Amino acid sequence: MTPDEAAAELGVTKRVLMDSYRRWGIPFLKVGKHVRFPTRGPHNWVEERMQQG
Repeated sequence: MTPDEAAAELGVTKRVLMDSYRRWGIPFLKVGKHVRFPTRGPHNWVEERMQQG
């Protein structure tokens, strides 16, 4: 999934996502010089945070 798609799913801007995805621990892949997120990566990240409280 592209950064635009992941940002929309998380409800943040692309800039916020790109500035924070490593710090937040969101799973990502590098495809050449591009960052991509696994299709369920952001969704699973949100679910884990919700369960932690």
